[in-house]
Amino acid sequence: MGPIRVQKYIGDCGFCSRRAAEAAIGEGRVLIDGLPATPGQKIDPERQTVTFDGVPVRRAGSERHYLLLNKPRGVVTTLSDEKGRRSVYNFVRDLPYRVYPVGRLDMNSDGLLLLTDDGDLAAFLTHPRHEMDKQYLVTVRGAVEEKTLSRLRQPFLLDGYTTRPAAVTAEETGGNETVLRVVIHEGRNRQIRRMCRAVGLTVLRLTRIAIGDLTLGDLPAGRYRPLTPAEIAYIKGKEKET
Repeated sequence: MGPIRVQKYIGDCGFCSRRAAEAAIGEGRVLIDGLPATPGQKIDPERQTVTFDGVPVRRAGSERHYLLLNKPRGVVTTLSDEKGRRSVYNFVRDLPYRVYPVGRLDMNSDGLLLLTDDGDLAAFLTHPRHEMDKQYLVTVRGAVEEKTLSRLRQPFLLDGYTTRPAAVTAEETGGNETVLRVVIHEGRNRQIRRMCRAVGLTVLRLTRIAIGDLTLGDLPAGRYRPLTPAEIAYIKGKEKET
C-alpha cells in the first residue's frame, strides 16, 4: 500500500468519518509515530503508527458492521467521556469489533442511534446535504395551541442556518402534557429543543423513533440489534442515489 492521507486512512479503518478525523487532527488528538498529525499529511500505514486519542488505528477486516441502538437518557453519544459519564460504549464494549456513533443524540434524549465501522457511510449519513428525515416523539408541558404548532412548522434560523420546515402534529394530550410527533430534515445541534424553546414550550422528554425508513420498534432501552440485510441495502441505496 502506498502513502495515504491520514484522515482517509482513519475513515477507511472505520474509526470515524473523514470529516470527524479532520476535526480531531485540528484538535491535536491524532498522532503519527507519537507526533501531532497535520491535515492532509500522508502516511505509510505499513511503516507508521497512527493513534486517535491514544488508541491505535488499524485496518479492520473487509466486513463492516451496522447496529441500531436504543440509547437511554443520561447517556452521552461518545465512546469515552472525560467527565466519567455513561457513554454508548458501555452497551457495545463486549463486541469483537469497534463501532462508532453516526451523528449525535444529546444526553437527555433517548431513542434510535446508529453505530457502524463503515466510515464512508457514516460520513454520508451525517453530511448536511444527505441526512435522512428524523422522526421524534416530543413530550412537552401543557396543552399546545394550533398557532404554536404552525410556528413549529416554519423554518428556524439556527447558528446562521435556516432549517427546512418541519412536520409537526399533536399525537396525545392529557393532564399537563402533550406528545408531539416531529419530523425534521437536518439535525442541527439540539434543534428540536431550541425550536420548542423559541415558541415557549418546555420539553419533558425527547425520543427519536426513526431515521428514514429505519425504525426503533419495540427494542428495549440499552439494547442494540444488527441492521437487517434489507435495512443495510436501504441506507446504501440512499448513498448510491446521491
